[in-house]
Amino acid sequence: MVHDERRALVVDPGDAQAVQEVLQRLGLQLDVILVTHHHGDHTGGVADLRAATGAQVFGPAREAMPEPLTRIKGGDKLKALGLIFQVIDVPGHTAGHIAYFCADMETAPLLFCGDTLFSAGCGRLFEGSPAQMLASLDTLAALPGATRVCCAHEYTLSNLKFACAVEPHNQALADYLVSATSLRLQQQPTLPSSISLEQQINPFLRTRQATVIQAVQAVDASARDEVSIFAALRQWKNQY
Repeated sequence: MVHDERRALVVDPGDAQAVQEVLQRLGLQLDVILVTHHHGDHTGGVADLRAATGAQVFGPAREAMPEPLTRIKGGDKLKALGLIFQVIDVPGHTAGHIAYFCADMETAPLLFCGDTLFSAGCGRLFEGSPAQMLASLDTLAALPGATRVCCAHEYTLSNLKFACAVEPHNQALADYLVSATSLRLQQQPTLPSSISLEQQINPFLRTRQATVIQAVQAVDASARDEVSIFAALRQWKNQY
């Protein structure tokens, strides 16, 4: 959720009740709902929230979504709460997945990336190809390093365990595992992450690094080019 103490927007509301409780507690009016992809844990609360608040819904142009909504695609821009959000096509997890990037937030840019990029990980490839997901992650990795990465799930610790198996000698990764573990023990989120941090610790953004290539080829010797290395890394994670 983003709010200005009066109005709010929410991203991927899988549960309407959770959103409504926060709106009531903070005395906010819900103006806008942004959706990144069609999975039910991201859209489950949309209809109830729209009915209760009259909020305008924006979602991906190429996916089945709860109607009515304004359909948007990569290259589009939308204005909400006085902020400009750039829409980015990031297929891979689903065929029409989109992300929302706001460059003019206070303190640092903001990225809502759904299930494309996680801290130390990425989404499973349910509908898209490895080539699509690699290109999507390359696009997100090229955003400013200070960009706050607001992904949709707190999968960080499990992702870090796999990342450490891929790069056991990555000191930045080891340090982050310590800090992330401490946060979770205190029931605090590890998110948002940042693009600069992910470039250091996320194996799916590091598939061109020699350490990652060597680790992947030890598991799958047939992985040679950029796409096959990424695909083998994702398959390794699926089975980890």
